[in-house]
Amino acid sequence: MRPENEALIVIDVQNDFCPGGALAVAGGDQIVPGINALLAEFPVRVFTQDWHPGDHSSFASQHPGLDPFAVTQMPYGPQVLWPDHCVQGSDGAAFHGGLETDYADLIIRKGFRRAIDSYSAFFENDHETPTGLEGYLRTRGVDTLTLVGLATDFCVNFSAVDAAKLGFKVTVDTSLCRAIDLDGSLQAAMDGMKAAGVTLR
Repeated sequence: MRPENEALIVIDVQNDFCPGGALAVAGGDQIVPGINALLAEFPVRVFTQDWHPGDHSSFASQHPGLDPFAVTQMPYGPQVLWPDHCVQGSDGAAFHGGLETDYADLIIRKGFRRAIDSYSAFFENDHETPTGLEGYLRTRGVDTLTLVGLATDFCVNFSAVDAAKLGFKVTVDTSLCRAIDLDGSLQAAMDGMKAAGVTLR
């Protein structure tokens, strides 16, 4: 068992991010057994869940004339437009069926505000609106995090960098992550995480 100050953060291991899903990450389902094997080691386990209303502003379907994976400007900065995914209550938003979710002490749902996307487990994409995760971890006495999940270059990356900025000691287990790799986004994410002080293994 890990020390009481350590938490495992499992990022967005949901059907829509796995093969066959609306925004499938290649090999996304392959990480499930490894994550399950880790869960019992940690005293604190947090799962995140992308949880969008059907008309979320990050969906390309809400922007006539723009295709999925185009980039548009939002009030909070550039935003990739995604295929509709992880719509609240849908099968696509559900956790992968093989994931042992009973271990979760807390499930953080993000992206539920229509006007703003949320990659990070800690903040909305304005980098200001908190999800409440930091406070939860602090009150549990946690200062050391291991992150796993989907996708390496988006939600895992943003979560890891934010956690490091907040003063947590952060490790990303890259063997238990998979990436979208949109126009070089994976290398950029790896470089950015290292620059933020995140340990990659």
